[in-house]
Amino acid sequence: MSEIHRPRIGIIGTGAIGGFYGLMLARAGYDVHFLLRSEFAVVSERGLRVDSAVHGELLLNPVQAYREAAQMPPCDWLLVGAKTTSNADLAPLIAQAAAPDAKVVLLQNGLGVEEALRPLLPEGLHLIGGLCYICAHRRAPGEVVHQALGGVNLGYHSGPAIDAAERQAILESGCEMFRQAGLESTAMANLDQARWQKLVWNVPYNGLSVLLDAGTEALMGQADSRALIRSIMLEVVQGAEACGHAMPPGLADKLLVMTERMSDYLPSMYHDHLSRRPLELPAIYAAPLSAAEAKGQDMPCTRALYQALSFLSEGRV
Repeated sequence: MSEIHRPRIGIIGTGAIGGFYGLMLARAGYDVHFLLRSEFAVVSERGLRVDSAVHGELLLNPVQAYREAAQMPPCDWLLVGAKTTSNADLAPLIAQAAAPDAKVVLLQNGLGVEEALRPLLPEGLHLIGGLCYICAHRRAPGEVVHQALGGVNLGYHSGPAIDAAERQAILESGCEMFRQAGLESTAMANLDQARWQKLVWNVPYNGLSVLLDAGTEALMGQADSRALIRSIMLEVVQGAEACGHAMPPGLADKLLVMTERMSDYLPSMYHDHLSRRPLELPAIYAAPLSAAEAKGQDMPCTRALYQALSFLSEGRV
């Protein structure tokens, strides 16, 4: 019997997201190659570790690690786990590491990230949005803490696949990779709708964690902060619907209940702020505010949150 072909996977940005998904895919038997920069020496020597509340203590060692994208073998799938703030710089690296007809998956938060990157990539590459439903953060070089969840849904954005059936087949093949790694994965019919839906959680919790120096447990445990979270969620729902994207009924209240049941979690923007890294304000705040405003929908609480975060971000040297 002939051996089933498994695609070669490249990880661009081996932080919490890239590290977790890359390790899980490698454990499932996929040929995974990791692009690293500052953490190259540590990961090459000690391997890549994930301390998972779901899967236990995981170690990938040795790691197929590279300092330069040009040194990587041509990859059939490229998973971009870096933050949206670095996408312009990553575009040449993606092109260098991509095999012909490669599928590029942006495992990123926010709105409009594919539209911003598309003009910078070769036309022959497929661009796919990846929405990660996961609680994870980078603890140290080459070390990831995975608290909960882990599913990732995929939606086709653009590329040479112009036929709906071909696009669906590509998405299903990507989802199957994640399923083989023991992770839930679904092909999404409407990428923009899914990105707006994820923003309903990301907009309030990311920003408020920074401004109030608090995790989800504290934010949910105080009546005023909980009410503010709900108000912002409802604004994002209104923004999405103004842009033509229906949200599930009662979404805000369902997300509040879900968050109450989670263990205490500090969102990614909190860690970026603590480490003095650029905040993903354009993708998570500016883009949805602009899209909603273009449709005549104001989002005053979200705008105030964005303005306060901008003040903090611009005031850092």
